[in-house]
Amino acid sequence: MSGDIALLLGARVADALARMDVAITPSEALIRPSGRAGADYQCNAAMSLGKKLGKPPREVAQAIVDGLDAPEVAASEVAGPGFINFTLRTEWLSDRLTSFDDRLGVEPAAEPRRFALDYSSPNVAKEMHVGHLRSTIIGESLLRLLRFAGHEVVPHNHLGDWGTPFGMLIEHLSETGWSGDHTITDLNGFYQEARKKFDADPEFADRARLRVVALQSGDAATLALWKDLVEESARHFAKIYELLDISLTPEDVYGESYYNPYLAEVISEMEAMGITSISDGAVCVFPPGFANRDGEPLPLILRKRDGGYGYHVTDLATVRYWIRDRGMTDLLYVVGTPQAQHFQMVFAASRMAGYLGPDNTAVHIGFGTILGSDGKTIRTRAGGSLKLVELLDEAVQHATSLVASRSSLAPDDQVAVARAVGLGAVKYADLSGDREKDYTFTWERMLATDGNTSVYLQYANARIHSILRKAGDTARGPISLAEPAERALGLKLAQFPAAIDAAVAGYAPHKLCQYLFETATAFTGFYETCPVLAESTPEDVRRSRLALSALTSAVLTKGLELLGIEAPTQM
Repeated sequence: MSGDIALLLGARVADALARMDVAITPSEALIRPSGRAGADYQCNAAMSLGKKLGKPPREVAQAIVDGLDAPEVAASEVAGPGFINFTLRTEWLSDRLTSFDDRLGVEPAAEPRRFALDYSSPNVAKEMHVGHLRSTIIGESLLRLLRFAGHEVVPHNHLGDWGTPFGMLIEHLSETGWSGDHTITDLNGFYQEARKKFDADPEFADRARLRVVALQSGDAATLALWKDLVEESARHFAKIYELLDISLTPEDVYGESYYNPYLAEVISEMEAMGITSISDGAVCVFPPGFANRDGEPLPLILRKRDGGYGYHVTDLATVRYWIRDRGMTDLLYVVGTPQAQHFQMVFAASRMAGYLGPDNTAVHIGFGTILGSDGKTIRTRAGGSLKLVELLDEAVQHATSLVASRSSLAPDDQVAVARAVGLGAVKYADLSGDREKDYTFTWERMLATDGNTSVYLQYANARIHSILRKAGDTARGPISLAEPAERALGLKLAQFPAAIDAAVAGYAPHKLCQYLFETATAFTGFYETCPVLAESTPEDVRRSRLALSALTSAVLTKGLELLGIEAPTQM
């Protein structure tokens, strides 16, 4: 049985209906936390079942209540047009929290899946900029969430290290002289110069395209230059990942170049299946259902007229590799929303070719844009792309001022805390909203000490650690939930498994963020009304409240960890 209380109650409702010869699954019982005073959960199943059974919903709801066998429920009642309100037994809830181990009630997936997770994916020879932030942060959180839920996850960093951009850059470097002794910033400038030449000089553009073919064909001199570019870029990426505590390593790099040996095979296989066609000299596949504004079918170009491969065939080879060669069950791509149609077409073509079978899923996890205060894509004052390392350094600087104004820690300790606060603020601002929507980047909101921010959560957790330090060796537990604020906090803590399930099911870290904010808010209410260490607090109550506080810290710490955010014990 899932650690989610709503699913547990759903199973009880399903059993009651089964005795009425009505079959539903626990999730179809439509159990939700209740917003009504005096009730913990609400069941809406009778509303839909009434029409199906030809009975008034209240009659169906009353039949469910009458047939309910739920030892964890203290009271159940029919309300309104046919809702059922459940109130849990406080003793059951207390025992449940007392029994929590380091998994905090979250049970590993009964049927683990094997995920290949594509995230971050910057371009070689370019500095990572703010546009790479969302894929990197969202992907890292999903990696942690899926693994905590019990699934196998293999990350892969699909670097942009192949194709026309490198034809341009390598041709430019070969013509101007390349010593190999250059930084990523130099390469960024060289790429911009190459782009200008490509757009302005047709002859250079032709040479660049031929250079792409040479690269894809394994020309030794071209490959040597390319390797230098990749190695310098990898050093830059590694520094960013270390700063952000991202799990990606050099072993997780599967750039576009990795799939080059498979491209001819993919085209041959698809030609043999009869699903390709020649269009304007290029080998293409036309997935059904995709057309341009004029109603003409849209192609995925596999091989161009000049013999070079299109990036579409690389993505098809990627699907083929991870499903066929690595045995993954599910493919996840954390890539911006503008690429939605591209991935839909790749997935459709992959199913045409049999690379994706009926038991496989492929999901594009899209996300919106980071906006500046002017409502446009965030950029530097000069209008260029904002370098990611500069943004992160600025975050730490802002946090340094905040921490210094509120902390009595030693200077060295303040430095570590400021880093955790600043980087955590950037990550949480990104993760706390629906990933599909744009969000506005403002330091004031991100570093606010109240509201739904990582700073608020970090301070709440640090406050708990302060309480536990003051308590010293005082024994903790078992947990008792006698006061309303204790019970409200306890109920929220018991909902941690449901928050994890929701975040994993929708690839939606913001649902975990909202839960953590609600938990920290519930702790604040508990702290303000239920003295923990006061002399007037009875010993057994003190022990219970210390245990409840420690469990709250464990939930906040684990939740932040799954978001990739550090939880300092002192601030």
